[in-house]
Amino acid sequence: MTQALTLLSSVFGFPAFRPGQAEIVDAVTAGENTLAIMPTGGGKSLCFQLPALCRDGVTVVISPLIALMRDQVRGLREAGVNAGALTSGNTEEETDAVFAALQAGEMKLLYMAPERLALGGTAALLRRIGVGLIAVDEAHCVSQWGHDFRPDYLAIGGLRRALDVPLAAFTATADEETRAEIVQRLFDGVAPRLFMGGFDRPNIHLAFAPKDGPRRQILAYAGARRGQSGIVYCASRAKTADLAAALRAEGHSACHYHGAMDPDERRDVERRFSQEDGLIVTATVAFGMGVDKPDIRWVAHADLPKSIESYYQEIGRAGRDGAPAETLTLYGPDDIRLRRTQIDEGLAPSDRKGADHGRLNALLGLAEALGCRRQLLLAYFGEESDPCGNCDLCDKAPDVFDGTTAVRMALSAILRTDEWFGAGHLTDIVMGNATDKIRQRGHDRLPTFGVGKAYSKSQWQAIFRQMMGRDLVRPDPDRHGALRLTQGARPILRGEASVQLRRDVIKAAQSARPAVKTLVNDEDAPLLSALKAKRRALAEAQRVPAYVIFADRTLLEMAERRPATLDQMAGITGVGATKLERYGATFLQVITGDAPPPMHPARRKLAGRDAAAVFDALNAAQMRLARGQDGIAKPLSCTTATLKWIAERRPGSLSDMERAPGMTQQKAERFGSAFLDVLQAG
Repeated sequence: MTQALTLLSSVFGFPAFRPGQAEIVDAVTAGENTLAIMPTGGGKSLCFQLPALCRDGVTVVISPLIALMRDQVRGLREAGVNAGALTSGNTEEETDAVFAALQAGEMKLLYMAPERLALGGTAALLRRIGVGLIAVDEAHCVSQWGHDFRPDYLAIGGLRRALDVPLAAFTATADEETRAEIVQRLFDGVAPRLFMGGFDRPNIHLAFAPKDGPRRQILAYAGARRGQSGIVYCASRAKTADLAAALRAEGHSACHYHGAMDPDERRDVERRFSQEDGLIVTATVAFGMGVDKPDIRWVAHADLPKSIESYYQEIGRAGRDGAPAETLTLYGPDDIRLRRTQIDEGLAPSDRKGADHGRLNALLGLAEALGCRRQLLLAYFGEESDPCGNCDLCDKAPDVFDGTTAVRMALSAILRTDEWFGAGHLTDIVMGNATDKIRQRGHDRLPTFGVGKAYSKSQWQAIFRQMMGRDLVRPDPDRHGALRLTQGARPILRGEASVQLRRDVIKAAQSARPAVKTLVNDEDAPLLSALKAKRRALAEAQRVPAYVIFADRTLLEMAERRPATLDQMAGITGVGATKLERYGATFLQVITGDAPPPMHPARRKLAGRDAAAVFDALNAAQMRLARGQDGIAKPLSCTTATLKWIAERRPGSLSDMERAPGMTQQKAERFGSAFLDVLQAG
């Protein structure tokens, strides 16, 4: 520890460790496998950078974002530490310099993205340069991203085994489930040394607001903080550019950032943000992770983040100097729909999707909390606190009422429909809207039909949203978004517990602007997501664009019409004979939940055509007469090729029918009249 303290002062310029750092540095330096969860701004990067200088060999740092790597490498070099990064954003000169330093044995920290681990020569390179420690920065990504668009995160555990070196994993946020998955993925289930720091950032003011002209809201928020450095997080790349332009038009210094930008443009934004005072960056989540700018005074979300962990990470970039900072998160029904869709269209297994819906529920609960937001946020991470006095709900308490009766109506409707329907259909039930779907299923005869007419459709949407925010119900990925009760809902349904709702949120829903028009209705959207997920999996397996499997229009029609048989599937626009053969059964299983019964290839070629029904009727007639009229004759049958010929050609007489391939005189005598009756009826 003496060496670490000396380097802490001489290299990094700090007179002492921050709370919790010393113990982690000691464990990592000693070569213990370590998982450290520290609040944003708690100095976690020092906890692997300092041990790297104390230990022999190179420390390889697995990091998720180029911006994060560049920021840390820049800071280390300024401190006199030889560090480098191998990233897709490197210039040729930068990459050559990194390899030269590695070859000369001069580099102590090498940063790389997890995708580089998949390159053939990476493991050999790491062995050759003498890696002595692996550090995984932002380790929660192993869980949050490893299942989907960053699968190479799942290879880090294998690298640790291959190099036989200790591993130190760091993150600012990880709930119990995420921690368990990190341990399983990185440490093969063997518990590492665990360090848990506090999550409270008392200098940050927390606030949420329903969307009501979000561009105007963001411009007003930034205008009230003119001249202060800030970040505005957006859900789409296009919105980052549009919002930056709007801010500049209002006289702000603003630029945008997203992962698809040219590397030189990204570097320029990173440089400007680190050097300029009062700059506003509108960005996707590709920006900010690991950025050590201490005086970011505010962070706004123009769209709802994807989870409570992401929210905590992103607001944590404000106020790292300990001075007061502010946050604002806007949210609306379209945001929630987008986040649900992103979960459902992902390639994670169903149990993981269910957990992610639960995480989104937790964020909705924070957005529409009944009391102090900080208490709720810290409770999510297992910490207790008193009301903070530094959030919008401590500033002004929300208007709440006893919503037990309304919630029981909704829960009863869910149970009486066997938990097979989403909020849209359930709303129609409690409001007494006798739609075709309601009548077809007999749901207009349920005791709960029409019991909730006191609320409008938009108000019921707000009630269901608050129910999800209380985690009383969750969408079921295996049932295409149908709501299922959690254990927390049972006492309410039995009359053993009550539930409060926010009246202000429900009132706001009554006068809210119409949501953006979507391609499908809310009830069909989860099925469309499931169909897209299947299409994506097939496309990735075949290494072809998704539209080669089926176009969006085809999937939309499947979601709306919900074909239940191959014949119905063949009637969907864009499902030709070849694609029906290749993919029909696969997509039917997504829609119905069961694999369709086997079908003879000859019959399948008729799917969707008029001849298909004729074929089935001919086959039924043949089976009825297989042993003759009296049921005791010798068994006799026609081949599928014969039935197909008759179904397609439709002969008008017995003599014509006898020309069918495989139709003998004996078969014509037994089946001919019955077949003609079928053809005449068809």
